[in-house]
Amino acid sequence: MVRDRRRIDPETGQVRTPAGDQPAGAGPANSGTGVEDSTVDAEFTEVTADPAEQKLAELSAQLDERTADLQRVTAEYANYRRRVDRDRETVAVNTKAQVAAQLLTVLDDLDRAAAHGDLTGAFKAVADRLVAAVKSVGLEPFGSTGEPFDPALHEAVAHDTSAEVAGPTVSLVMRQGYKIGGRVLRPAMVSVTDRDPTASAPDLADAPEIDDVSDS
Repeated sequence: MVRDRRRIDPETGQVRTPAGDQPAGAGPANSGTGVEDSTVDAEFTEVTADPAEQKLAELSAQLDERTADLQRVTAEYANYRRRVDRDRETVAVNTKAQVAAQLLTVLDDLDRAAAHGDLTGAFKAVADRLVAAVKSVGLEPFGSTGEPFDPALHEAVAHDTSAEVAGPTVSLVMRQGYKIGGRVLRPAMVSVTDRDPTASAPDLADAPEIDDVSDS
């Protein structure tokens, strides 16, 4: 194959462009493909984007961030307030318990006086007001004869057995127990009666017979 690269046409004498060269004044090699035009359109679109929409997006992001900060601070404050209230309640109960503990011996004397019949007249009126005052701050007495023995509430100082009980039972209260705010301030001093292991079970042969009654 022979290529004619002469720039002057020997027949017409006109200047010609060799094959592969771009004519003078022609556009870029990729003109008409749309690649450069699309790039220019994209850049133009980016530059000419609506400023109001960009501002709105920025404000929305800032609002989300401030809302998250506010929610976090609100949760931290709620936790702090619950913790402060709990600590305040604990301090109040401890203070009441300390004051009530100093009066337990006085209450014991009043119980002994009542048991001997000495709690009468004006002395009884003062005693009743004192008992009402300590109960108003949350002091609760506990411990009574016949209730099941509980090591968490009772201090056993005497023990006995009997066939008349099914398990450890308080048979005598020697000193009243007290609690405040759900906390045991002093256990009750009691005597415990347990089930006699040598006691025989009730003889079922002596039980009255029950007739078999069937529906007719």
